[in-house]
Amino acid sequence: MTGQVLVLGGTGEARRLAEELIAAGVPVLSSLAGRVAEPVLPEGPVRVGGFGGAEGLAAWLVEHRPAAVVDATHPFAAQITENAVRAAAAAGTPLLRLQRPGWTPGPGDTWRLVDSLTEAAQAVAGYRSVFLTTGRQGVAAFAALPGRVLVRSVDPPDEPLPAGATLLLDRGPFSVADELALMREHAVDVVVTKDSGGHLTEAKLTAARELGIPVVLVRRPPLPAGVVTVATVAQAVTWLSGRRSTEPR
Repeated sequence: MTGQVLVLGGTGEARRLAEELIAAGVPVLSSLAGRVAEPVLPEGPVRVGGFGGAEGLAAWLVEHRPAAVVDATHPFAAQITENAVRAAAAAGTPLLRLQRPGWTPGPGDTWRLVDSLTEAAQAVAGYRSVFLTTGRQGVAAFAALPGRVLVRSVDPPDEPLPAGATLLLDRGPFSVADELALMREHAVDVVVTKDSGGHLTEAKLTAARELGIPVVLVRRPPLPAGVVTVATVAQAVTWLSGRRSTEPR
């Protein structure tokens, strides 16, 4: 592919994709939403901040004419993904969704799947000590929990915390040993998380299994119909290489 690739990023997959493309001589512009105060930056040029919704992104695509857009944002960044689909269609820009697989339970896991943070809050209302690892957004859904709540996020939430909350600011990856120690220290009896997938934060699931602690897992939002999706960086590179082979010379 000879033209620039716009990578909507903020994930480890996005950073690895940018690195591989740049190493192959493909120009890349990584775009970060700017929701994290100190993001881990990818290699190459970076744009920080929103485009102004689907219409703003479409206008940017028409003006800059990238060869393709790869949406490698977080599996729960549903609005960004929806905007990317609409904008790419309006601008006639090829779009690929790079989304890592979700987690799957193994022997010894006790998982309860729910469709929203509100349902998750209802599911853990009777527990004494909740470990909440759903990120800084949506914490307000748990504000009425009566027991102890350990809230872990990269940046402080803007929303009200539960009355019995302890806020822990930290960024993965986390080890199983550290997660075991943390859960024991806070006498955690249930873990709440989103089905983010990947290896950076899955140690909490292993620790919960070893301690016999149940996990309430929020399902991912569905992807828009018709969007081409791959699960790995290698597959994304292959898709982009295939588009390069069909470009006019």
